[in-house]
Amino acid sequence: MTHSAGTDGYWETTGADRTFTHALDRELLSLHVPLNARVLDYGCGYGRLLAELDALGHADVQGVEPSAALVARCRKENPGLRITRAESLPLPFAEASFDAALLFAVLTSVPQEEERERAVAELARLVRPGGVLYVSDVPLQTDEASIERYRTGEAETGVYGTFRMPDGGVFVHQRPEDFHALLERHGFAVAEERQDVTPTLHGGTNVRLQIVARRGR
Repeated sequence: MTHSAGTDGYWETTGADRTFTHALDRELLSLHVPLNARVLDYGCGYGRLLAELDALGHADVQGVEPSAALVARCRKENPGLRITRAESLPLPFAEASFDAALLFAVLTSVPQEEERERAVAELARLVRPGGVLYVSDVPLQTDEASIERYRTGEAETGVYGTFRMPDGGVFVHQRPEDFHALLERHGFAVAEERQDVTPTLHGGTNVRLQIVARRGR
């Protein structure tokens, strides 16, 4: 999980103490990401998925995270993992450096559309042709509480789906077709898609969307 520079330091303070909740679908991962793949976890937070990938036998895993507090937490809780703090793009890697990239609960944490575009464009640069991008994120929810949050957020930001939580975190939920369009604009084609229910940072549950998309050759 990562943050946007526009969230008023949330991921350096309150957000840095949260327990991240999007589980790795090991079956989905194994179908598309072999153990010898070069893997980038973009917006890796405190290294939760890096540690899991390492335990599964993935030998070449690299994390990137913009929050200094989350990087420090990673180095304390998961010493020995490869993590780079990168506050801005482009990232310090050559084109096509990775066979696969993970993007877990990152897009929901980036309320600015232009920043989401830049992030996926950068992953298109870094993932080799034929490689995969594994996205786990939160689409628009249909329950009444979420709809009320969206309406309140729309009044504040002008964007339906954007909302501010009581602890100060700003998030955005989008339609599944918006995720598809974003990936397609940057040369990724959806190979597999799943939906399930996941816990939230704040103790509730959401329907989540998982997409594995392959970069065009």
